[in-house]
Amino acid sequence: MAGELALAATLAILLASLLALVLSHFLPSLLNPKAPRGSFGWPLVGETLKFLTPHASNTLGGFLEDHCARYGRVFKSHLFCTPTVVSCDQDLNHFILQNEERLFQCSYPRPIHGILGKSSMLVVLGEDHKRLRNLALALVTSTKLKPSYLGDIEKIALHVVGSWRQAPAEGSKEDGGGGGRLVAFCEEARKFAFSVIVKQVLGLSPEEPVTARILEDFLAFMKGLISFPLYIPGTPYAKAVQARERISSTVKGIIEERRSPGSCKKGDFLDVLLSSNELSDEEKASFVLDSLLGGYETTSLLISMVVYFLGQSAEDLDLVKREHDSIRSNKGKEESLTSEDYKKMEYTQHVINEALRCGNIVKFVHRKALKDVRYKEYLIPSGWKVLPVFSAVHLNPSLHGNAQHFQPCRWEGSSQGTSKRFTPFGGGPRLCPGSELAKVEAAFFLHHLVLNYRWRIDGDDIPIAYPYVEFQRATGKRQPPAPSLAGDRAAEFASLAVSRHCAARALDAVDRLCRALHHPRRKDGGCGAWDAVTNGPDRDPSPSSESDLRCPATIPLDSIPNSSSIIPIP
Repeated sequence: MAGELALAATLAILLASLLALVLSHFLPSLLNPKAPRGSFGWPLVGETLKFLTPHASNTLGGFLEDHCARYGRVFKSHLFCTPTVVSCDQDLNHFILQNEERLFQCSYPRPIHGILGKSSMLVVLGEDHKRLRNLALALVTSTKLKPSYLGDIEKIALHVVGSWRQAPAEGSKEDGGGGGRLVAFCEEARKFAFSVIVKQVLGLSPEEPVTARILEDFLAFMKGLISFPLYIPGTPYAKAVQARERISSTVKGIIEERRSPGSCKKGDFLDVLLSSNELSDEEKASFVLDSLLGGYETTSLLISMVVYFLGQSAEDLDLVKREHDSIRSNKGKEESLTSEDYKKMEYTQHVINEALRCGNIVKFVHRKALKDVRYKEYLIPSGWKVLPVFSAVHLNPSLHGNAQHFQPCRWEGSSQGTSKRFTPFGGGPRLCPGSELAKVEAAFFLHHLVLNYRWRIDGDDIPIAYPYVEFQRATGKRQPPAPSLAGDRAAEFASLAVSRHCAARALDAVDRLCRALHHPRRKDGGCGAWDAVTNGPDRDPSPSSESDLRCPATIPLDSIPNSSSIIPIP
């Protein structure tokens, strides 16, 4: 009898707990009937797993496409264990970003705080954030004006690009290898970006031992930044927290060295930080880590995106090359680039903006409603998470004509900065302070790339949103299925369309041809691998091989050739 009572009590407790769990999950929706339409999914997990399903970063992904079709461009959901309003609307996104600290507040998941630290500019709020951001803006402004900054970018770009000449050749033209060299480009872009930012922030050159130590810890930090937040020794999250502590300790050691008698100034970020009495050493170390994070990941991804999308449009690549040929023709052989040269890179800026729009390096940001907010017909309840989705605006065909096409010419005659319909670096008081530096570095790197190499993408690598963006073969992760063209014969067929007005019809024909061919994909060759071939001065420019293939002027993003070995147009 006692055992039956105990069992009954246990079942009652379990049922009560289950009921409480279900009620706590759905109660916010029931109590706020005027909130946007939507679905809360299952208790505990909500719809988070569906929202985070990997997809090509130049698409919305199945979750957003389905929910926008069912509920409209603003809908409710249950994400990251919190009732959430998801906005794919440009006006509401702008409203959210512009009302930071008044109606909305930055609200990243708690595990992110554990890795970045409580003093990180990405997570601090109110006056603390304003103080750190003003310092960041001052540092960026002073850096842009320094001739040494542009010189450092160019030296590092030349060093990275020049190192590919020693890369192992993929094979000779006779045996089908094209005589090229295989280069894992995303890693090369990261090498370049890290070398630039560590030089500007800490005054360290790539060959110094402390640089290698910081890089090793930083890579461990990056791997755990978006990992499952489980602090158990050996997990990526735990390794990331430990790596951050080691980086902080290394930076503090450098700070002490700079303060020692006889230490000379290097004119870097750290010198400016040391002259400030507003920050503690812990805040200074955290600020350095924020600078490394922004300068490393964002810049390297931007460069990878530019090269990736240019590889799909021979006409745009040719226009970029002509622009840089013109700039170089007015300079001496060894003469360095200047800020005036950067201003002349107009079409390059169009390409960079279009790569940002199509690639969507930052898909969304986390905010929280500080009070009940009414905007048009929508009610956003107090305390709910709010996710402005930038990619949904960038890929909205009603805002960007032919939104699924990579068309840099759309930026001609328009503003190059952020707007309601273009927010690649966020907006409002939290607009990324280093966004212009990332564009400068990408433009200078591209200058030396297009003047020295032809290239082709080896295999079917595409940028994937996890939701952080990564070229899937950089991580060894399996790529979600995406529509694509099949093989060299399809690419050869597409080359018949050489004018902008017939590109769309040619691609339709290619799609039909591909389905008939069932052309097999090439073997995986590694992260964003390239077949890079040095531009020879005596090279015949006539299109006599696959390497010289001229593709349509504009190629839809959802039909990129999956084995179009990408070779830079000379």
